[in-house]
Amino acid sequence: MGTQNGKKVMLSGMRPTGKLHLGNYLGALENWVKLQDEYECFFFIADWHALTTGYEDTSELKSNIIDMVTDYLSAGLDPEKCTIFVQSAVKEHAELHLLFSMITPLSWLYRCPTYKDQLQQMKDRNISTYGFLGYPCLQAADILIYKPEAVPVGEDQLPHVELTREIARRFNYLYGEVFPEPQSVLTKAKVLPGTDGRKMSKSYNNTITLSDDPETVRKKVMSMVTDPARIRKDDPGHPEVCTVFAYHTVLNEEGVAETEAMCRAGTIGCVQCKKNLYSKMAEKLMPIYEKRQELLSRHGYIREVVENGNARAAKTAQKTMAEVRKAMKIDW
Repeated sequence: MGTQNGKKVMLSGMRPTGKLHLGNYLGALENWVKLQDEYECFFFIADWHALTTGYEDTSELKSNIIDMVTDYLSAGLDPEKCTIFVQSAVKEHAELHLLFSMITPLSWLYRCPTYKDQLQQMKDRNISTYGFLGYPCLQAADILIYKPEAVPVGEDQLPHVELTREIARRFNYLYGEVFPEPQSVLTKAKVLPGTDGRKMSKSYNNTITLSDDPETVRKKVMSMVTDPARIRKDDPGHPEVCTVFAYHTVLNEEGVAETEAMCRAGTIGCVQCKKNLYSKMAEKLMPIYEKRQELLSRHGYIREVVENGNARAAKTAQKTMAEVRKAMKIDW
């Protein structure tokens, strides 16, 4: 496996489709902040991947990239400890993607579960493109070019990492050992509903973003959907159907049993329950918001972080591509 500075390498990234929300933080970013002390970490903004479904409108892509880097840093990623970079700035990703596309059987791409699912879910978009079908080859390039030991993923992403491992095996079989097979590090899913009880999604306008100011967060919490059958304050509640309680299970783990008992007994009203939740949420989000304001006051700093990260990532990617070209005997 690849090592840098005596540490094992880890890589992950997100598509820049808008400001990151609390679900993104609890599902990935919070874990990344811990991992940057254990691994040599590469965290990237997957702007080429955003094009696979959003190629028709790229008007907000640049601002979304800046927002995502700002969210990364606000959440606690440290550019002195990890490499933060933009995928499209490291052109070697595209070269390795092209070479992987030469050796990857079409059947491997068609069987990818996300391909079939998203074709069904996005019938309103024209995503019957080569780029959308072939994105696992790009994803494999993104990962393998840094030779990571670990790729932290949710359970739904396990097939993607396995396909990356298969592509690595096929390349090594054809041309000799160049790529290690990265291991999936399964992250404990902390799934949160949106504030209206539906799936948390920017398109539903039901997210709590990391860039929301404290008053906006408070208003969103106080407007959350609760148990519809509970009319009066002292009516027994049904926490299993309450959006506020779903947040308590993730953000107030030490007090969740007491909250559930009081709800079922009708000894706590929904308004007080929401106030208690906001208190716990503020503990998580206030430091992130304050850090964000400090970062935005430092003119040019975000772009500087990205440019430095791009250069560091490119140095590693160039080294790997020299090995790839030599193995394939195309090292002119």
